[in-house]
Amino acid sequence: MSDLGSGDEGISGGSKYNVANMEGSSSRNDFDSSGKGGGTVEQELATKMLQIQSKRFYLDVKQNRRGRFIKVAEIGADGRRSQIYLALSTAAEFRDHLSSFSDYYASLAGQNTGPPNTDNLPEDGKLKSEMMIKDYRRYYLDLKENARGRFLRVSQTITRGGPRSQIALPAQGMIEFRDALTDLLEEFGANDGGFKGDLPEERHMKVDNKNFYFDIGQNNRGVYMRISEVKNNFRTSITIPEKCWIRFRDIFNDYCDKMKKTSDPITADINLPTSTNSLK
Repeated sequence: MSDLGSGDEGISGGSKYNVANMEGSSSRNDFDSSGKGGGTVEQELATKMLQIQSKRFYLDVKQNRRGRFIKVAEIGADGRRSQIYLALSTAAEFRDHLSSFSDYYASLAGQNTGPPNTDNLPEDGKLKSEMMIKDYRRYYLDLKENARGRFLRVSQTITRGGPRSQIALPAQGMIEFRDALTDLLEEFGANDGGFKGDLPEERHMKVDNKNFYFDIGQNNRGVYMRISEVKNNFRTSITIPEKCWIRFRDIFNDYCDKMKKTSDPITADINLPTSTNSLK
């Protein structure tokens, strides 16, 4: 099986290796390490490099003010770089899925030892798919096949904004990748900390030509609510820690009550006539 880097339609969106662009990408979201006023506070705790066919994969355990995470970077033979970011708990879930995908791939390999036969493939080329959800991030795992061979495409998307980022892992390297991920998780654990229950689902409301989104997430600092306003291609948001929710609600309710009083008809201070004699 030949290199899949340029054969999959999802990899053509990669960019040449550029540290500044990589570290400043908006796809990082909670993994963003750049602070206002300059300077990164990101620390690299461990790294592994895998050479799978003509591609290199780097698995970096990093830590910033929001906690620990794993950055997975793919560098193709032409220098194109793609990357995704995984919370430790998501990395553990991904590791388990890799075992399932590897078993499925092995069953396919046992059925057909010849070159890939694309005539009997689904139109999208997908052989097996799974999805992972972490807060407002979604990860799509697709085992695919094209004329170049079989590969696992991992796509990271962010609800309501942000670019899609993805990597393509040759199917023959899934076990090696899983084992490297397992080594890192055994050393650093898979616990994100914080709230252990199920977080509330996202909410949405539309007012005129604006959309408002309410997302509940968590990091090493605890649970928070992100309120985003989206209008055309413009988006702005605020983040409210859970410990402030009740106070935030009380202030909001206070303004609602005051605006309701000022907008209601005021009759208390108006002396209306009580009889026809008073009109004379």
